Amino acid sequence: MRDSRPDPPRRGTDHINRRRLLYLAGSVGFAVTASVCSRSTLNRSPGNGAGTRPPSDLQLPTTTPIDSASTTMPQSGLVTSPRLASPNAVGVMFCRDAWGARPARSGGALQRPNRLTVHHSGVVLGDNRHAPGRFRQDQKYHQEQLGWIDIAYHLGVDKNGNIYQLRAPEISGDTATDYDTSGHFLVLCEGDFDQEELPESQLQGAARALAWAAFKFSIQTETLAGHRDLARTACPGAALYAHISSGELKRRIDALISVGEVELRSSCGPEGAAEVAAIEAGA
Repeated sequence: MRDSRPDPPRRGTDHINRRRLLYLAGSVGFAVTASVCSRSTLNRSPGNGAGTRPPSDLQLPTTTPIDSASTTMPQSGLVTSPRLASPNAVGVMFCRDAWGARPARSGGALQRPNRLTVHHSGVVLGDNRHAPGRFRQDQKYHQEQLGWIDIAYHLGVDKNGNIYQLRAPEISGDTATDYDTSGHFLVLCEGDFDQEELPESQLQGAARALAWAAFKFSIQTETLAGHRDLARTACPGAALYAHISSGELKRRIDALISVGEVELRSSCGPEGAAEVAAIEAGA
């Protein structure tokens, strides 16, 4: 999530399939984006420790107050990679209450997502059992230190490919870098991919999360970008960005969408909390 280096661009081609006539009619504008990646290259160790992060210039969006604390994203999930899974497999998305999110504050700028943008947190994750706690840390930092209404991103993905509901997608994300996040659907891959390898499971989880968003909001996959394509930053790290610049991540997203509706089953309440607890226990 920290950033300071420049950036490249990307590519894409839209897919048409049965339920995706919406794709052509769907909105396609705005600049793709990512939000924060705001902590520079913090040398924080895996786990739940705090850590000092550099200040950031930010502008808190102010618009219609919305209670996104209880926002529930409609069930809709995805299959796994073209080479790894059955086309009809359904992914799981942990609801905010399952991973222990705080309530979002009121406010934020309303948006209609029309671009796909990928971030990393910029902090080494280490063992995946730290992931749920890291999302809680991210949210606390964004709200308390940066003054934002909520965690900056819309969906999060851990090393095992688990997907987490973050900010309400109808509210623009936030960033400490120099780009306008309006219209961007932001996906956060937890970890520092300038220092860590990107596991296959996390890459496929990111493809699933992005395909879900593309299908649900009729977003053209040609809008896919990394944070560094939009601002002066190294985010989302070399190991992750390589899959964006090569077209591999887009290929996976398109393959998932080509099968039909992309679904994520919401895992909420006590059942979802138990699943998240199992992740934190190292399952």
